[in-house]
Amino acid sequence: MKNPKPRREPSLLERAANVYDFRTYFRDPGSEAPAPQGVEDAPAAEAVPVPQPAPEPAPPVWTPPAVIAPDEPEPAPPAMAPGEAPASLSGIPAEFLAQPGDEEFLASEYNPGFSDIAMVDRAMLAENGMIVPGAPIGPLAEEFRLVKRQLITTSQRLVEGGDDDKARVILICSARPQDGKTFCSVNLALSLAAERDTEVLLVDADVAKPDVLARLGLVEGQGLLDALDDSSIDVESLVIRTDVPHLSVLPCGTRKASDTELLASARTRAVVQRLLSANPRRLVIFDSPPALVASPASVLAMLAGQVMMVVRADRTPESEVSAAVALLDACENIQLVLNSVAFVPGSRRFGFYGTYGKDGAL
Repeated sequence: MKNPKPRREPSLLERAANVYDFRTYFRDPGSEAPAPQGVEDAPAAEAVPVPQPAPEPAPPVWTPPAVIAPDEPEPAPPAMAPGEAPASLSGIPAEFLAQPGDEEFLASEYNPGFSDIAMVDRAMLAENGMIVPGAPIGPLAEEFRLVKRQLITTSQRLVEGGDDDKARVILICSARPQDGKTFCSVNLALSLAAERDTEVLLVDADVAKPDVLARLGLVEGQGLLDALDDSSIDVESLVIRTDVPHLSVLPCGTRKASDTELLASARTRAVVQRLLSANPRRLVIFDSPPALVASPASVLAMLAGQVMMVVRADRTPESEVSAAVALLDACENIQLVLNSVAFVPGSRRFGFYGTYGKDGAL
């Protein structure tokens, strides 16, 4: 009995014939050879779908972490038209995205034109003989420059004394109506708004006869009295930003029979504190009713660091000025401003400012 021959291992060509269908390739030489099944002992010449050649492995590329099925390729991003922006901002670092407080800068003087920016009527200011923002400096603007310097100096002195909150609250008042109190309030606010490091909030607190917004050509709306009457209203949401850099206004609001009681309540102090804390650079100017006509002025004087008493020349008697000052004695710093002074030749006035400094002028 013959010994059985040892089993011969198939050659490389034989093994390739078991994997590749060479007959299909020879019938159509232009076609690519079918891809292997990937298993060495796969049966030959079976009616199975012709597999495609496996792609060569690409070099590793770092991709952001994502949840992808183990056997599924990463989906390709959709094609975009030329110039089309991506629909998602997920690839932008968080530090470059807009933050919740960015609108305060975007709506500032560097980019006016937002829907919540009120336009001050400069033509109306000019017709009423008031300071016009952006116009050449005239005598009136120079006069209020002197006035505001005195107020700023007093405010700095109060800060040094440790009374930071009151240092940023100024009350504008007069003894009687028609003394020019609101005229001075608006002009002072416009002059202070020209300061580089100051934000000005002009509050119409003349509950008997609100007139601040009308002087600026703005529309009345909810304001101080509404925030005092309803604790759910955030008074800062009622502040109107204007197109004059650094100037905002707060309307008087809906008048009621208990206006004085509202101003005398503890809620007023909380509202004022909210206005101050909303902007650490803010100066709050209250335009109050005349002291001898309505009581809110004496109530607001308790919250102010200084009072600017407007006295009309040749009209307000000294006795009324003294009586008004006595009603406002809750404030320790009261300064008088003489309004409507007739020009006297030889006195200090600023009428020459329009020519001083120009070429050929003295």
